[in-house]
Amino acid sequence: MNTPRWSAPAARALRATGLACTLGVLAALLAGCDPQRISELEEGSSTEADVRSRFGEPERVWDEPGGARTFEYNRQPAGHQNYMITIGPDGRMSALRQVLAPHNFEQIVPGMAMDDVRRRLGKPMKAMTYERKGETAWDWRWNDGGNQPMIFTVYFDGQGRVLRSGSALEIREGR
Repeated sequence: MNTPRWSAPAARALRATGLACTLGVLAALLAGCDPQRISELEEGSSTEADVRSRFGEPERVWDEPGGARTFEYNRQPAGHQNYMITIGPDGRMSALRQVLAPHNFEQIVPGMAMDDVRRRLGKPMKAMTYERKGETAWDWRWNDGGNQPMIFTVYFDGQGRVLRSGSALEIREGR
């Protein structure tokens, strides 16, 4: 029986595709575990160690006034959530929020700084630069109340200030 021989570039492409598929499946599985992880945490009694044991290392840690810290747990690009978990100065969880929701999108207004948007919504799924227009767009995947997949996009000017934002249905290939 003859074993197919692949050229080096084709073999690398196959390995890269396999790795990307594996990472995508892993991200989807991890995001699917979030409801279980959340149910195991309780505001006011769960500790920072409890949060880290359930969710792992945060994508980013934001310092808050009074000594609190907010941990950013990103579920993009495969998921439809980003979580912000606040640990009070006493080391206990004081808030757990899924931030990709219309009431948070409404707070994104023209003139807002890019860092402020990141702090409110977490790391985007994708960032694209449109050099001719002098704009950058950030996208987040989210679900509306009817479980419809959506994309929320924020456009920034060359100084990193919000120009406009909005949501649209997520169109997936093959549908």
